[in-house]
Amino acid sequence: MNKMKYWMEKIFHLSEYRATIRGELLAGITTFVTMAYVLATVPNMLGEAGLDKHVMLTAMVLLIILTSCAMGIYTNRPFALAPGLGSVGIVASMISNEGISPEIAAGVIFWSGILFIAISFLGLREAVVRVIPVSLKHAVSAGIGLFIALLGAKSCGLIVANANKNTLAFGELTSPEVIVCLIGFLILLLVKIRNIPGGMILTIILTTIVGIPFGVTALPDELISLPADLSTQFLRIDLVGALHFAYVPFLIALFVPDFFSTFGTVLGVGAQAGYLDEDGNLPGIDKCFKVDAIATSFGALFGIPSMTTYLESSAGVEAGGKTGLTVIFTSICFALTLFLAPLALIIPSAATAPVLVFIGVNMLSGMKTIDYGDMTEYLPAFLCVTFTLFANNIANGICVALPAYLILKIAAGKRKEISPVMYVLVAVCLLYFCTLV
Repeated sequence: MNKMKYWMEKIFHLSEYRATIRGELLAGITTFVTMAYVLATVPNMLGEAGLDKHVMLTAMVLLIILTSCAMGIYTNRPFALAPGLGSVGIVASMISNEGISPEIAAGVIFWSGILFIAISFLGLREAVVRVIPVSLKHAVSAGIGLFIALLGAKSCGLIVANANKNTLAFGELTSPEVIVCLIGFLILLLVKIRNIPGGMILTIILTTIVGIPFGVTALPDELISLPADLSTQFLRIDLVGALHFAYVPFLIALFVPDFFSTFGTVLGVGAQAGYLDEDGNLPGIDKCFKVDAIATSFGALFGIPSMTTYLESSAGVEAGGKTGLTVIFTSICFALTLFLAPLALIIPSAATAPVLVFIGVNMLSGMKTIDYGDMTEYLPAFLCVTFTLFANNIANGICVALPAYLILKIAAGKRKEISPVMYVLVAVCLLYFCTLV
């Protein structure tokens, strides 16, 4: 036991971050529980595109374990990785709607990862992050917060899309899912007010139990399932065919959102954890980018869409996670799902929704540091936050804010405050919008 503690201290510097093994364990379980929905959503989305759901589930879980452990050990940050749902949607559409073969789709994912690797190891990603103004960095964190809160509210049906009014609205407030969610939120407020250790995971467990009599928590028919054989999926990829010019728009559609979403998530969760320096930069962010980039290309070898740093890592940070040991424990939890997937899937969205809403609200605090006396600072920040929410994507919010920032600075005669790299970023943003038209 002493040797294990020594090993953990040597790798994760627990004393330096005032972290404990118990605290990291609870944080790791919390991160797992809040992102466990990928066990159902990702394989189902890819299954609807004609891929084997069981195989994709096994491949995804193995990749989450490998890439999250790599992130935890190499960067010592509590950031977990999994397939980005936006990327999963794009790949599923490529296969089912565009008639592109799974082998070509995997090749496009691979080359987008290679592009990530190139700019990450050349230091370009870190350079890009450093030219983003501090106000926008705080806005990214706040925008992600609202996005997380909305995801939580939508996941349990508290907020729904109203087709008649073309807007968001309250769902059926008397539905069992919403009632269980509200009970969970009350439990969460109580454990937070009382500063009960492990409050996040305790809330999720209690809410899951509460959901049983409401019919929201469905007990599984079996507890154990064996992993699938990956030999039919591994290296099912066409690298040469994916280089055809016709697939460039898909390459851009995969690359740009993942690029901005990754640095947005890393900065947002990093700010929540207190990692950012006085300039709003995250020390060692280049290491995070390198792991994220390699993970995307490696995942493509199994046909898994872009592996990316997950927003739900913020749940672990909120629960007290401070080091990479947090995601090691998260990975262990995912490893158990290779055999206990039915048990992991009983946790309903209504049990994780209160946690996501609470985390999202807490991430708005960075907006208080923005200079509201300078329109060139506060207006782009506002656009970043609102369009992240309105356009339902972190990348969309950033890609709206950067051109606005550039235009306002030029109009105000503040060209000297603009880095040459900013012009390149704005051009990339405009190119991204062209792929949406």
